Amino acid sequence: MIRYLANRIVTMLITLTVVSALVFYIINLPPGDFLSNQIAELQAQGEAASVAKAEFLRAQYSLDEPLWKQYLIWLGAVPGPDGYSGLLQGDWGWSFEFDQPVSEVLGETLWLTVLVNLAAMLFIYAVSLPLGTLAAVRAGGITDYVVAFVGYLGLATPNFLLALILLYYGQRYLGLPIGGLMDEQFEGAPFSWEKFKSILAHLIVPTIVIGTAGTASMIRRLRANLLDELGKPYVTTAKAKGVGPVKRVVKYPLRAALNPFVADIGNLLPSLVSGSVLVSVVLSLPTLGPALLAALRSQDHYLAGFILLFVSVLTLAGMLISDILLAILDPRIRFGGRGR
Repeated sequence: MIRYLANRIVTMLITLTVVSALVFYIINLPPGDFLSNQIAELQAQGEAASVAKAEFLRAQYSLDEPLWKQYLIWLGAVPGPDGYSGLLQGDWGWSFEFDQPVSEVLGETLWLTVLVNLAAMLFIYAVSLPLGTLAAVRAGGITDYVVAFVGYLGLATPNFLLALILLYYGQRYLGLPIGGLMDEQFEGAPFSWEKFKSILAHLIVPTIVIGTAGTASMIRRLRANLLDELGKPYVTTAKAKGVGPVKRVVKYPLRAALNPFVADIGNLLPSLVSGSVLVSVVLSLPTLGPALLAALRSQDHYLAGFILLFVSVLTLAGMLISDILLAILDPRIRFGGRGR
């Protein structure tokens, strides 16, 4: 198991290096950058002092160097004007639009994004696992049709529309808070039990909205996988031997059907982050989605690059978690290839 885990971590690091190069190249594909656009605007207005400052920042952050060298400096693999200072050294870069380090611009945004998406993932699996299993066991019955209807409804309803509906009725009938991830008095305040309760209350609507589409697709996938397993001869044999209905479903068929269900963790994380951009705008959530959208619009390369790289890290972390769970769930995966 340790060897299997070590191989996965090495592969993850190699993949992350390649992804970082692709991210940096793609965000630099549009002509110009934030400072170039600002310099052109300032020159048109005749503000020489501001132009000089922008030119200084271009040299300070090596934006006048070739693209390959800019990438290596951003990564921290080669020294820049201030020596070695890049991602490998914990320096996330500078946001030219906000005139602050990227670490200060994002602030609580990173862990709030992780918190929202983790809550959405827990919601997806907590709801889809029992409903998908129930739909497969009761295939063709009223329960199966009700679950299917709820699933299709979840897939067909736009997230932003569902957010507006839940905001209105949640506030009107349940007193749920509107917008943000905590009350205003807790923003920037030290962590406390009251702040934690405020975050939990604000998480209810975003978790349901962001997780609905993923829950619907997961239910259908688990139902199909479990139905396939329930139709195999070993289940019929277990039934003929008098094995109880719960044990007959849970012990082997459900465990085998969970393989693709668990493998989707790696794909689920990036889809939740990318799919929650519009929802974050509607619900005024301080997550990475709106920040990434603003950074791409203004060509704030370092801010956009770090956010995309962070989402890539979440994706690879999700894939690593799914690989570990699959290896625990199915010994054939971690012992595959031995003795050949």
